[in-house]
Parts: sequence; C-alpha cells; structure tokens
Amino acid sequence: MTAKPQPQPTPLTEPYWAAASQGKLSLQRCTACAVWHHFPVPRCTSCGSDALTFEPVSGHGTVETFTIVHRSFAPGFTGAPYAMAWIALPEQAGLRVFANVTDCLPETVTIGMKVTVWFEQRGDFALPNFRPA
Repeated sequence: MTAKPQPQPTPLTEPYWAAASQGKLSLQRCTACAVWHHFPVPRCTSCGSDALTFEPVSGHGTVETFTIVHRSFAPGFTGAPYAMAWIALPEQAGLRVFANVTDCLPETVTIGMKVTVWFEQRGDFALPNFRPA
C-alpha cells in the first residue's frame, strides 16, 4: 500500500504547517490592509504590501461546494468514497480552504453545512479536515 503524500513546506507556507501541528488553523493576513489570503502569497493581492503575517482563524466554516470522490487516481488516497470541499470561512467574504469533510457519510454532505476544523496527524505534519458542527 502506498502512503499518502506528505506536505512539502516552503518558506512561504512554513507558518501554516507550524500552526497546524499545534492544532490551529492560521492563515496569512496583510498587516497593512487586513485582507486575509489563502493560499499564502509573497505580496498582498489587495494593496501590494509585503507586510504579511499568519493569524489564527475560528476554525468554523460552511461548505460552499463539494465533490464526492468515488475513485481516487492519486497514490495513497484510499477509502473512497470521500468528500472534498471548499469551506467558506466567516473571517472574510471569499476566504476559503480546501479540505476533506469527515466524520459523516459523504452523501450527507450538503452545500451550506456548518463544519468545524480538526487535524489529522500524518507523519510529521497535521492536516486540517472538517467535520459537521
């Protein structure tokens, strides 16, 4: 059996993974204009500033859209069917994270479902997943 791939942190994403290993969902935020970013960027896409930091978010969200994977073609991703979703976060309009929705049958996932983050330990890393709130 092939193991699931491990994250490959870069200097830009290292703070995200460090926070996740502590059970915190932290996303990048511009200190100049307060706009949140996910995925991390080297400069704010709103004001152009490079004054970016990582700050914790609530970990609560809403399923904005999702798909049910019935057959994975990626090595290590077994256990189909499973649900993958864009989770809208309340901190800012348009702020989303992409993650598995777990702890429920995939066919029970719905658009508008309230979810809460939890972290799956995978080797040296913790990955954010969401479960029904």
